This record gives sequence, C-alpha cells and structure tokens, in this order.
Amino acid sequence: MVNQYMLALGQTRSCIRELFEYGIRQKAAGETVYDFSIGNPSIPAPPEVNESFVSILQNTDSLSVHGYTQAPGAMDARQAVAEELNSRYGSNLRWESIFFTCGAAPALTSVVRALAVEGAEVLAIAPYFAEYRPFVEGNGAAFVPVPADREKFQIDCAALEERVTAHTQAVIVNSPNNPSGVVYTRPTLEKLAEVLTRKSREFGHPIYIISDEPYRELVYDGAEVPFLPDLYPNTVICYSYSKSLSMPGERIGYVCVPDRAADSKLLFAAAAGAARSLGHVCAPSLQQRVVAACAASRPDLEAYDRNRVALYDALTSYGYQCVRPNGAFYLFVKAPGGDAQAFSNRAKERNLLVVPGGDFGCPDYFRASTCVSHEMLLRSLPVFKELIKEYQ
Repeated sequence: MVNQYMLALGQTRSCIRELFEYGIRQKAAGETVYDFSIGNPSIPAPPEVNESFVSILQNTDSLSVHGYTQAPGAMDARQAVAEELNSRYGSNLRWESIFFTCGAAPALTSVVRALAVEGAEVLAIAPYFAEYRPFVEGNGAAFVPVPADREKFQIDCAALEERVTAHTQAVIVNSPNNPSGVVYTRPTLEKLAEVLTRKSREFGHPIYIISDEPYRELVYDGAEVPFLPDLYPNTVICYSYSKSLSMPGERIGYVCVPDRAADSKLLFAAAAGAARSLGHVCAPSLQQRVVAACAASRPDLEAYDRNRVALYDALTSYGYQCVRPNGAFYLFVKAPGGDAQAFSNRAKERNLLVVPGGDFGCPDYFRASTCVSHEMLLRSLPVFKELIKEYQ
C-alpha cells in the first residue's frame, strides 16, 4: 500500500511539465515547436555568477566547498543576504533570521508545515502558482483559493476577507505574480495588511503572509515591489535565486523570518524542524558561497522586456484580452471561447504550447512564458493570429 494522495500527485503530471516535456519530444522528432510553457530563464546569469563559481572552485579548499554547512546555512552567506536586504530596504534583519533552502519550493513547504496546526487553512490568491495546492495540502493544511480580480489581477480583498476564518494561518502572496505578471500595488498590499491585522485581532492569533518572491527583481515600467514586512510585520519571505540570477537548476533560496513577526523565533525553529522532517537541511554549499558573493547582483532585463512588449502588443492587436504585465516573464491571456484547456489543446495541434489556467485558479485564461528566444516568439505570431481568427 502507498499513500493515495501522494500516488495521485505522482500519477498526475503538472500541466506545465506535461506541455514542456511534450515540446522536448516534438523537437527531438524534428518538429518546429513554439514553446511558451515553462518559466525557464533564457538570459545568461550575470557574469559575476559564473566567475564566482570558478573562483570558489579554484581558490577554496575542497572540504569547504563540498562539505556540509550548518543546517540553516553558512553564517557568512546568511549574513550577506541579510546585509543586502538591509541595504536595499533599510530594514534591520539579522543573519540568524535567514534559513537557506533548495529553492523557493522547500522554503514554502517548510513554512506551511511549520504553521500546519490542527484544522489549519492557507489562502492563495488566484491566479496562483499551480503547485501551491500540493505544497499546502501535502504538508497538513487545507488549501483555500481566493477568486481572482479579473479586471486588473490585483487582490480582491473583499473576497479574501470572506474566506478568512479562525482556522486561517496564512495567506500566500506572490508578487510579481506567476502567472499574470502583475505586480501588486502598494495600495493593494496596504489594504490586505489592514484586513489581516483586523482579522488577526478578531480571531486572537496572528495570520501570516507567506511572501513568495522569486520574481522580485524582474520588474518593468518603473513598477515598485514594496517590501512586505514594512507593510505587515507578520510576513515571512520565501525567496529563490532561480529567476534573478538565472540559475534555476542550482536550487538555492531561503526563508526569512523577520524579528518583527509574531513568535518569530518559534516560527523560525518550526520551519527549521519542518525542513528537517522533509529531509532538506543544509542547502548546497557551493551555491551558498556563490550567493554570498553575488547577493547584490541583478539581471539584465532587456531581453525579457523586449519579449514582453512584443508579445503583448501583437496579441492585443489580434484581439486577445490581457492585462499588461509589469513583472516576471509571463502573459496571462483570456482564452478565446472562454475555455483555456480547449484553446491550449487546439494550439498544441499546431505545436504552439501555452498553459491552460485551470490549475492557476482561472480556467478561462492561459499563460504564455516570455522567457523564450525572440526569434521563436516572432515566428509564433502568425499561429496566434490564425487561432484567434477561428473564434471571431
């Protein structure tokens, strides 16, 4: 016998991975594929990242590079992260508040499991990253979706407030957002903070924001990404360097529990205990050293911005409806005909791979990743144009 929930997860592929792997098979067979399925960074890592890998390997003794660090991570790497955040946001974070993880996913699952008391509920705001549901349900809490604000893809705070109960432990906030590419504005986040502050008082316990921030550095048009702990003290940050440093395969990120958060030391310890129970303490030592050297590095966003503008302008000129994204590297587009799965299937027949939005909580929208080659994007435009004509 096996755990039936885990069996179902293992037998049902992620809609994103299913399309991505289909594209790989088609390309191997010599087919022309227009693959907008997966958020795999397509710009090179900043030069100092590769230089740091080489320098560390050449100039550091092997045991230090490849040996274990402390379970939460090496002190100097945690210090580098804290100092970079303090320098940028004027915060007063301590290195002891940082816990390195193998990317954002273990960070999120550790925090959820740390908060998963009996009857715990965790809210996620549609559109949300498809894996939030298994992250929450697989770690002992109930997943509660909040309907999308389909006008601007900000947060429908009234709908969220209706779903906050005495069992609500946390709300996952993802800005810049995957899949919409929208950055939540300061007024939106201030309203969310007001709702959660009031509800925390009403129910007599803190309701945390779990701020999932892998796209924090990927913003355009001068968009501001507010530092959430400044707006709502009961915020826990989950971060990944996959997007900002173009190193998703290296699997490095962190949890940050600021001292200002309620029961911060207990929550940090519980997240560390959750990481221990899940078997992913001591993130890779080499990657920690690279982060320590490159914590303040930023990506060159010119290629992403060019793709964002080109695809948005083209699709909207053809008649597609889409909120203009100002972050991340995605467009979230209303599916012609209103059924994104049907549209995705029809596009797939032409080897145009876009992700239907059902698993994101919006089954009438599809996601297109813009972290692709510009040449492929341009070649795909006639296919997008032909498809929408079939619905007009």
